[in-house]
Amino acid sequence: MGNANTLVIQRFFNEILNDGNLSVLEKPIARDFIDHTPGPGQAAGRAGVQAKIEGLRRAFPDIRFVLEDAVAEGDTLAVRYYWTGTQTGPFLDMAPTGKPVRVRGMDFYRFRNGAVAEHWEILDQLGLLRHLGRA
Repeated sequence: MGNANTLVIQRFFNEILNDGNLSVLEKPIARDFIDHTPGPGQAAGRAGVQAKIEGLRRAFPDIRFVLEDAVAEGDTLAVRYYWTGTQTGPFLDMAPTGKPVRVRGMDFYRFRNGAVAEHWEILDQLGLLRHLGRA
């Protein structure tokens, strides 16, 4: 994992997702960012990304993302990762369960001028619901 786009995503995972430092969100995310797999009711652009991260961190305050693999091709980066956390806050329409989760995902990022312009996410939603006792 070593090209410039991979380094942007590594920093995004570490500083923003894991550390919750949303003050640096505007650097890796383009102003006209498009999320092709938004969460329910997610706003467009950076504001939507911020709200999505804030919601995850409220529901799973101990959340940790682990980037396992990254493959770059042109302006596109594909990543494989998992995240863990304990649901101690509300998540979507679910009251806190106190249950730990481990969720696998794969994302595709398209870059423009060193920032993420587009995002696609494939998340093991069924596995997440099973961990929370909802499936």
